[in-house]
Amino acid sequence: SGEGLFVQPGQSLTITCQPSGYSVTDNSYATGWIRHREGKPMEWIFDMWGGGTFYKNDALKNKFSYSRDTSAGTVTITGQNLQPEDTAVYYCVRHTVIQTTFKTAQKLSSQQSDMDFIKTKPH
Repeated sequence: SGEGLFVQPGQSLTITCQPSGYSVTDNSYATGWIRHREGKPMEWIFDMWGGGTFYKNDALKNKFSYSRDTSAGTVTITGQNLQPEDTAVYYCVRHTVIQTTFKTAQKLSSQQSDMDFIKTKPH
């Protein structure tokens, strides 16, 4: 709604999110953060599964840290040493596992190997 949070270059900033409709400790879901910088694709920052497993984007070089308060049901992102290029819309996001992904990948790779076999079969 046109609101923003402003910091001086080199400062840090914390944003807290309180998801609704599920618990941040439900291991069916991961809660995390992504950002969208103008003119660039969405960038995944990190997420944590309900059970506590944590994944982060190593390319961001520890610029961001993540914390979770399970009693309050909140997740927090803190950015350190922020620069003008970190200007973005930061989204708190939830996602879940797509159960069929692995089967699909198996199917595609077996088709691929069948094709390779046909291609390399001696005449």
